[in-house]
Parts: sequence; C-alpha cells; structure tokens
Amino acid sequence: MTEPASRPLLFGVGLGPGDPAYMTVRAREILLSADRLAHFCKRGRRGNARSTADAVIGPDPAREIAMAYPVTTEVPVDEDGYSGPIAAFYDETAEALAAEMAQGRSVAVICDGDPFLYGSFMHLWRRLAHRFPTEVVPGVTAMAGAWAQAGAPISWGDDVMTVLPGTLPEAELARRLADTDAAVVMKLGRNLPKVRRALALAGLAERAIYVERATMAGQVVCRLAERGDAEAPYFSLILVPGEGRRL
Repeated sequence: MTEPASRPLLFGVGLGPGDPAYMTVRAREILLSADRLAHFCKRGRRGNARSTADAVIGPDPAREIAMAYPVTTEVPVDEDGYSGPIAAFYDETAEALAAEMAQGRSVAVICDGDPFLYGSFMHLWRRLAHRFPTEVVPGVTAMAGAWAQAGAPISWGDDVMTVLPGTLPEAELARRLADTDAAVVMKLGRNLPKVRRALALAGLAERAIYVERATMAGQVVCRLAERGDAEAPYFSLILVPGEGRRL
C-alpha cells in the first residue's frame, strides 16, 4: 500500500544540548518510530547525538546509519583539503539516505542542539528536502543550555544579541562584538586565543563567561579570565550577557 505523499520521510531531529532531559516529546516520538536513525560521527567513534539518544533507544544496529566525516578539525575549513572531501561526503550521504527513502523508509537524522543552527543536517536538507517530504524538529540549543547552567540571563530589555562563529578573522570578531549588547561565540577550538583578544579589543573580556559541555557530564562554567588558552573542545562556547534595562 502506498503511503500518502504528505507523510514525512526525512526528519532532522534536534536532541538538545546534551542532557536527555532537555529532549522534546516530538524528538522522542521520532526516535522510537523512524525506520532508520542516522547520526554524524568521527571515524571509529560514536556520535554524541547518538549517545544522547540512548536515553530513549539503546543500540539498534538494524536501524542505525553512521555518517562518518572524512575529515574534521585536522584540516582548516577554508582549505580545499577540507571543503572538497566534505562536499563529496554530503553528496554521497544524501544519496545513501535517498535510497532508503525511495523504498518508503523514514530516516531520522539526529542532531545535537537544533538542526538549523550551525548544524551538519542543513547540508543534507539542502540536497534532499525538495525531493522528499521533510520535517525539522527544533531542539534546545547549546547556547540556551549554557546560559541556563551559567545562571546568566543573556538579553535584557532592548539588548541586541549577536551569535558569532569563532572562525571569523580577529578584526571582524572585534568589530561585531563592539557593535552588540550581548553575544554568544561558538566554534572555539583552536580559535580561543583569537576570540579572547577580540573580546579584549571590544572591551568585553571582563563580562565573558566560558562554558564547556553545558548540561553534560564534565560541564565547566567559569569566567573566561580563569580559562587558559589551550584548545577548547568542540562542545564549548563563550557568553557575553547583556546589561540592558532591568525593571
């Protein structure tokens, strides 16, 4: 029997910042019902989103599709050695998922945070959403988990908040930071020293809060001034709370 065309076959499922308690009801429903569970990961490792999903569905090899990146942080993102292999990876992965959906199977791509905020899922969505009925399930973002755990209200009154990738050039980071009331800086990694300098240039270093692995085991919350310049892990960001109107 043919399923209605309106039935979603592709799901982008945000699982939240890491603690399964922050997963939405809709995300849990899809984890339990989808024919295939696809997750991004490093070669030879289990993806963090898949580990988060363990709270709902344990290992299930018959349903799982591991999507292993060919490169990650070992190659700068602005070099051909990164963009070429990664683009080919998204092309090949999209076709593999399309083959599943062409057979009428639903595929849930599970994601950390929210699928549409700096998420790898977006690259699959761009290749597949016009071909198959698609549903995107929003998730609690890493930044929301971070400011809640830090006890740091991020925007007050008319504060303008800016979300910045730490991969931007230092001068551009400093310019944008100086022109906002509150900020979140993501994608730290080896960019942490550069981001620290940009915050200092913008006069925001004293307000900056460093959060690592928000809501997860091993969480770290501290003033940025207390954090050294060693490379930051993937699950880390910096908050600059606003100082706007209090009532």
